Amino acid sequence: MPSLAGDQSPAQSEGSAVTGEGPGDPSPPELAGGSVAEVADAALPGWRDVELGAPELARLGMARLNSARVALLGTLRADGSPRISPIEPFLAEGQLLIGAMAWTGKASDLRRDPRYVLHSAVTSPDSGEGELKLNGPAAETSPDLRAGAAGAWWQAWPPDKAAVFTLHIRQAVFVDWDINHGLMTVHRWSPASGYTVTSHPYP
Repeated sequence: MPSLAGDQSPAQSEGSAVTGEGPGDPSPPELAGGSVAEVADAALPGWRDVELGAPELARLGMARLNSARVALLGTLRADGSPRISPIEPFLAEGQLLIGAMAWTGKASDLRRDPRYVLHSAVTSPDSGEGELKLNGPAAETSPDLRAGAAGAWWQAWPPDKAAVFTLHIRQAVFVDWDINHGLMTVHRWSPASGYTVTSHPYP
């Protein structure tokens, strides 16, 4: 499995709206709010659990993240409105990590309310690129895990300047588009429901 490592600069742009969901996108389970400290538990499911429970979904999803190198992260502002931000994911010891400059809105959001949604980048409407969708709670990463992300941009910054979060995963979805045959295949995984694959013709 590729490591999502490389010398990258932090994506610092801040957005103000949430993108729409594509056909077949499942409704995410309700997640309780709470501080990052309350969800900083290594027993919570992470990317390694996706690899073990849904290896094909993990393979497709990691290939998409490695190809684009940038994904979109949705968080919640203090007033409950959504924020969307570009981020660069990294893989370390089976966990999916993201970084943010400590002063950014997305870092403040996750420290206050750890709920997030991640969507892989799509470059054009007819590209046929697969879509990885994750949701769950984020938790601030331990120093050892933070240091284990080889080549991550935050290695050049002290912890008080660059925050690093582990993305725990309550649900993972990969949508595979066969544009030549008009077929959409949806891979879904969650700890509660396991792994399922369904296919639908479209449009």
